[in-house]
Amino acid sequence: MKDLVVAVYDGVVLLDVAGPVQILHGSGGYRIRHASLDGRPVRTDVGVPLGADLALGELSGSIDTLLVPGYAPPDGDRPGEAYLNLLQDIGARARRVASVCTGALLLAEAGLLDGRRATTHWAACAELRSRFPRVTVEPDAIFVRDGPVATSAGVSAGIDLALALVEEDHGPDLARAVAKYMVVFLQRPGGQSQFSVRGTVPATRHPGLRRLLDAITADPAAEHTLAAMAAQVVVSERHLTRLFRREVGLTPGQYVERIRVEAAQVLLETTADGVASIARRCGLGSDETMRRTFLKVLGITPTACRQRFRTSSHPFITPKETT
Repeated sequence: MKDLVVAVYDGVVLLDVAGPVQILHGSGGYRIRHASLDGRPVRTDVGVPLGADLALGELSGSIDTLLVPGYAPPDGDRPGEAYLNLLQDIGARARRVASVCTGALLLAEAGLLDGRRATTHWAACAELRSRFPRVTVEPDAIFVRDGPVATSAGVSAGIDLALALVEEDHGPDLARAVAKYMVVFLQRPGGQSQFSVRGTVPATRHPGLRRLLDAITADPAAEHTLAAMAAQVVVSERHLTRLFRREVGLTPGQYVERIRVEAAQVLLETTADGVASIARRCGLGSDETMRRTFLKVLGITPTACRQRFRTSSHPFITPKETT
């Protein structure tokens, strides 16, 4: 039995706690305790109260795993400095530290992500990157393990992380059995880019670059070569590439590719148009080029994307009317 402590607080996302705890409890391999700042119950983001077993300050000695759930991005209730100070202290004594969703920003504030790779909810990746330059953000990852610290993407990604912890601690057979029982993927296909639209791209303060980004989004199929884009911003191609890397975190080509993929996602999810037609409309060329690009950027095919996210054509089954 491994000792695992969930550090809860007022405003914590309910599923960030419940999802991983359900997986970990279901494995039978953990002693799970919930610790709040003062040892009292907390209020979750949806108003459901959540009990606590002890106060964070009562934790002494070493523990196996500290799990830090997140708050609702972008402006949900966050814990204060006293909580962060305790995270720093407890995290330094834990064998392993893990976070769910925006819990990664709390780890960063506590200094536990300095010099490490990490991920968080796609809507908070830009904030994590801009506020904490010593953290290498991987915006597409479902979860990232860097040494003794593991971070996961938004909300339900905590389930993926918990299964990875079970596999690491107790082996793949148990993790697979728990995943089957919970009816979830043991390894989710694709990254979290498939869920976001420009969510991981930070805002830029450069007016010319901002206009260019808007133009690419407005017409993904237009000629967005490096030369054409540099001419629009009135800078050299080399300087435009530096601007993109500094302000956006991508090369110009990567940004155009991502916007085209996201435009195609919208059409796949909202229209019945064929893949070849969508590829042409979004600047991705042929259906085969679009397929290769989807696999590279999202980790799934266009067909899988359409099946996964398009509104179901099957209504809920309702009782037959009686006469």
